[in-house]
Amino acid sequence: MQKNISVVISTYNSPEWLKKVIWGYNTQTYRNFEMVIADDGSRKDTADLIEEMRKEVFYPIIHVWHEDNGFQKSQILNKAILACTTDYIMMSDGDCIPRPDFVEQHIKFREEGYFLSGGYHKLPMDLSKNITKEDIYSGKCFEMDWLKKHGMKSSFKNNKVDAVGLKSWFMNLLTPTTPSWNGHNASGWKKDIVGINGFDERMQYGGQDRELGERLVNYGIKPKQIRYSTVCLHLDHPRGYATPESINKNKNIRRETKEQNKKWTDFGIVKNSRQ
Repeated sequence: MQKNISVVISTYNSPEWLKKVIWGYNTQTYRNFEMVIADDGSRKDTADLIEEMRKEVFYPIIHVWHEDNGFQKSQILNKAILACTTDYIMMSDGDCIPRPDFVEQHIKFREEGYFLSGGYHKLPMDLSKNITKEDIYSGKCFEMDWLKKHGMKSSFKNNKVDAVGLKSWFMNLLTPTTPSWNGHNASGWKKDIVGINGFDERMQYGGQDRELGERLVNYGIKPKQIRYSTVCLHLDHPRGYATPESINKNKNIRRETKEQNKKWTDFGIVKNSRQ
C-alpha cells in the first residue's frame, strides 16, 4: 500500500539511541508511514543495526547515507527529502522517542498551506540510558509516575509528556509560543520544502531547522503550533562542539533570510540556481 507520510530521522554514530527510537515508531497507532534515516556518515554498526531492525518493525526503512565529512546534517537531510516517496514529511532525530500517537497527531493536524511544530521533553542521561525496549513497547516511559520514579524532576514542562485531548488543546492555548520548524518534531508538505530548495547546506551545528522554517513562512506557508499534542522524549547526549565562527556564520545566514525575505537558498537541494 502507498504510504501516507515519510518520517525522516537524522542520526550520526548513535546506534543505541537510534534503536530506542526505532522501537518507538513500532508502537505507533498510525501505521501507514515509511521511515527515512538521514545518516550523516555513521560507522558500519549503524547500518548493521538498521538491517537487524528491519526484521522487527512493521514499517519500511530507507537508509540514506553519505561518507563522513564533518557535520553535514543539512546535506544529508536534503538527500533524505528526495528519498521520501510520499507527499508529506515529518522530521525528528535519532535521539527522540515518539509517543505512540506521535505520527497520528501530525496526520490529524496537517493542512495545506501550513507546517506543524510539535514538542519534545528532555530526559536526564541516566534515564536516557536506562529506558528499555519493554519500557517503550509498554508505553511506561510516557507515564509521569514512572518517569518521576526513575529520576525525572518535577517541572511545569512535564505536562507535555502525557497531555492528550482537551488537556493538550488547553495547554497549546495557555502557553503560546512563536512556532518554528523544530528539528526534533516538525512536519510539512514535500512540495513546500522542495519549493524553498530544502535546507541551506552552509549551516552547521544547529539553526538550520529554524532557518528552513523562516523561508517557509516567507514562501507563504503558515506555522501551526501543536507542541502539547505531539511529543517525543529527547534522550540526553553530549552536545556537538560549535565554534564562535560557525555560530556567527549561522546567525548571518538567518539575518540575511529575514532582512531579504528570502524564500530560496542557492545552497540547498538544487545548487547554484534561483527560482
